[in-house]
Amino acid sequence: MIAQYRRHRDLCSMIVPVLAFFLIFCYGPMVGLMLAFKEYSLSRGMFHSPWVGFANFTRLFGSPDFPLAVRNTVVISALRLVFGFFAPIILALLLNECRVTWFRRGIQTLTYLPYFFSWVVLGGIFLMILGGDGPLNSLIQSLGHSPISFLSNPVWFIVVLIVTGVWQGLGYAAVIYLAALAGIDGNLYEAASLDGASRWNLVRSITMPSLSPTVVVLLILSLGNVLNAGFDQIYNMYNPVVYSVSDIVDTYVLRRMIDMDFGLATAAGLFKSVVSLLLVVAANSIARRATHGEQGVW
Repeated sequence: MIAQYRRHRDLCSMIVPVLAFFLIFCYGPMVGLMLAFKEYSLSRGMFHSPWVGFANFTRLFGSPDFPLAVRNTVVISALRLVFGFFAPIILALLLNECRVTWFRRGIQTLTYLPYFFSWVVLGGIFLMILGGDGPLNSLIQSLGHSPISFLSNPVWFIVVLIVTGVWQGLGYAAVIYLAALAGIDGNLYEAASLDGASRWNLVRSITMPSLSPTVVVLLILSLGNVLNAGFDQIYNMYNPVVYSVSDIVDTYVLRRMIDMDFGLATAAGLFKSVVSLLLVVAANSIARRATHGEQGVW
């Protein structure tokens, strides 16, 4: 093993920055998780504050706001998963079937471009467009209809969140599926075409089965983000009127930190991480059992 390392030490050294990144920014901050089991005091510091066991978790689950935040997080994440997970697959399949090169590249660029804009910018744009005096409501009124409260009506606000969220990440997510589609052997399509297969049969019998391993892996990873309902987007677009449907775990943690209740905030963050880990492990186990060990992250 040492001899192999010496032969490939230049290649092995390339992983050092990656390891340093994860050690410093991912594993190092995990020391702060002890705050979930302490009554944190600024004067005593993190290491000298008294231990309180699971008292912070008792306060967390006994709070009327946290169950509501968990419910909103799960609902929003489920809607994002249903509509946002399959939309890039459909887009990738459509682009893959398009034979007009300039049109395919143009659509791919237009759908990929929004990913580069921060939600600070996009949130301001949508707040302006969808506001009560915004251009969209002005158009609706000019057509003889009453204006719609996109940002103050709970149902419409969720619709806006899901639609704008899917729109922002659609092109970026489709790139992964396009890369997987590019790796499919073209001889399979030629052989099936010679046997008389139609375009739909090619997609159903060759494209989708070849794409399924990528879909399964990304689905498993997406389940790990079920409790990540999109903090950046929600924080820049929500308001007190729609707190009942838009207050998520991340915004709850932020408010607890602003109130200097670091123990409760850390407990909420730890709960979210543990649930996400369990979901990934369960989803991977189900995928491996359903495919007899052929598919899964590990």
